[in-house]
Amino acid sequence: MAGCDSGPTDEQAEPAAEPPAAVAGIEIDADDIAGVVMSENGAEAGVWVIAETDDLETRFSRSVVTDDEGRYLVPDLPDASYRLWVRGYGLADSARVDAVPGTLVDLTAIVAPDAATAANVYPAAYWYAMMEVPDPSEIEQVPGGLNEYLAWVKNLGCASCHQLGNLETRTFHPELGEFESSYDAWARRTQSGQAANIMVRQAVGQLGGVPYKYLGEWTDRVAAGELPAEQPERPSGLERNVVATVRDWSKPTGYMHDLSGTDRRNPTINAYGPLYGAPELSTDEFPILDPVNNAATHFIAPVRDDDTPNARDIPVMQPSPYWGDEPIWDSRANAHNPMLDQDGRVWFTVAIRRPENPAFCREGSDHPSAQLFPTETASRQLAIYDPETGDYDFIDTCFGTHHLQFAEDEDNTLWTSGGGDVIGWFNSRQYFETGDAEAAVGWTAMVLDTNGNGRRDEYTEPDEPFDPALDRRIDGGGQINNYGYYAVMPSPIDNSVWGSNTGVPGAVYRLDPGDNPPATALIEKYNVPLPGFGVRGADIDRNGVVWVSLGSGHLGEFDRSKCTAPLNGPEATGDHCPEGWTFHPLPGPSFSNHPGYSVESSYYSWVDQHNTLGLGANVPIATGNLFDGVHALVDGEFVTLRIPYPLGFFTKGFEGRIDDPDAGWKGRGLWVPSGDRTPWLKEDGVGSNPLVVHFQVRPDPLAR
Repeated sequence: MAGCDSGPTDEQAEPAAEPPAAVAGIEIDADDIAGVVMSENGAEAGVWVIAETDDLETRFSRSVVTDDEGRYLVPDLPDASYRLWVRGYGLADSARVDAVPGTLVDLTAIVAPDAATAANVYPAAYWYAMMEVPDPSEIEQVPGGLNEYLAWVKNLGCASCHQLGNLETRTFHPELGEFESSYDAWARRTQSGQAANIMVRQAVGQLGGVPYKYLGEWTDRVAAGELPAEQPERPSGLERNVVATVRDWSKPTGYMHDLSGTDRRNPTINAYGPLYGAPELSTDEFPILDPVNNAATHFIAPVRDDDTPNARDIPVMQPSPYWGDEPIWDSRANAHNPMLDQDGRVWFTVAIRRPENPAFCREGSDHPSAQLFPTETASRQLAIYDPETGDYDFIDTCFGTHHLQFAEDEDNTLWTSGGGDVIGWFNSRQYFETGDAEAAVGWTAMVLDTNGNGRRDEYTEPDEPFDPALDRRIDGGGQINNYGYYAVMPSPIDNSVWGSNTGVPGAVYRLDPGDNPPATALIEKYNVPLPGFGVRGADIDRNGVVWVSLGSGHLGEFDRSKCTAPLNGPEATGDHCPEGWTFHPLPGPSFSNHPGYSVESSYYSWVDQHNTLGLGANVPIATGNLFDGVHALVDGEFVTLRIPYPLGFFTKGFEGRIDDPDAGWKGRGLWVPSGDRTPWLKEDGVGSNPLVVHFQVRPDPLAR
């Protein structure tokens, strides 16, 4: 392989066969690299060409996909020296070739010598699908049966914190130790590090240890040389137009739950500006990425109270094969999600104190929300970071916070999830005008209008007998730390606020605040019918349709306008609108003895309301947690945007931004952070940092 302006080096293969790039109809600019990819089989269509450099302040690699004739064009590269290579299904990685922007470089692809070599770059889903699922008789102790088991080994549990099926999880690290069986090895593996209590509680406490049996058999078969039964298809159609840029930030022991770089309601805010990460339990060094200058910095997030709990106090149950006895997480702020407002301030759901609530939240307070439903604890609150001044202001709340979204109203109301039995909001306009945070905070219990009179009045408690003459309060009901609302999404079409309720089958909620919340606030609940189950993250489109990631291997769609039964009254308690649901099977194979349900373990869904990616307005996008990317539903078909390098990319959320609405595809894109709690399990291993990916979609594979 050789660039047209240099001779071959010792590690380069011979130049590709004709036609050379110079006569292949490719036009380039001074900051592009282009050429043709050929193998012994001829032109290689639908394979990735990756350009990587170490010359910039952050990691930088950019990947593109070849067209039908094997042609590629890597556009708009910063001035640097690059290594160029080919990766694709059916191939072995080619040798790296040195290249600089403004040159034409033909590449020689290497046909995989055997199926095992080819399978090395398959998405994790194809390896994870080799695992079998138990017979229902083995999990009689699991309340929701097989569906609940599946949801917990997928998006509600095991695959909610890290990718399963990648090289590091389908094999055992040598430092883990020697064991009599792979069952024992998995039992020991889940005791490693500071997350051990969560893993053991799920695998043993909830699922009776059954996953260890099937994970052990799976890794035994992998070790014996068994390969995935299905092979992925190469990118086609719109997938060949994807340009994916990888940068990094934070540190090797850090991980991001999410990022933000714009205002969801107006994604032109903070154009070309920095992005801000939320590193959850891992660190209080909140990362900032400058994508224009390829520079990563951070600020130290403080807490208000010195006795705020520290993640460093979470014990290491057993040494990690990677970090030993070291407690690598040390955050007190525990930031879960950031969100920019209309003025470019960054709001975080963070801890600022211990969970015990102040007096204004509790029984006896004269706060309107406390008088109706006092609260005792809140695990996270809010903070505001001003990039202009560097100020970091604490906002105390009487409810836990998790995700957050601004409503499209004159108060710039910030709605949050994570309140358990309550739904909380913050009137940001009022706060900035008065400085009174207590007055700007509000929350409500979740009350169903089960007497059907159209207003909120006296209600029965969840543990009391049902009374059709009264309304009824429902508790948080979520199976993951009782989040109540897990996702939160103000509707663009009315004053309602939707949320996802995690679990099996799971549900979506609709809150109508009324004209005097909390006194007028009423909730509606819509359970997920079969074949769907296992609700996790969700979002809403500009038509008021809710899209939700499901453990059943579907992207669920709920349209309230399709409901035919009454939406309030004694029968409207969750199962009254199955006709509102539509299920879209996610890409990927099924578990080997459970056909018909993709193993894809999508954590969250997000709707591109404003066409920030260029695939159209209102396109729903699900995290592709076992596919190293995301899945966009375009005209009823999924388009997978995958990161081919480094393998093991895993995200929990993302955001679209329009940097320049007049710049075509170059002014738009999707920003996606790696959210794996174990970022060292990706291809680069220990020492590599968490990633930030910028997905863009150009009009064709050679657009520049």
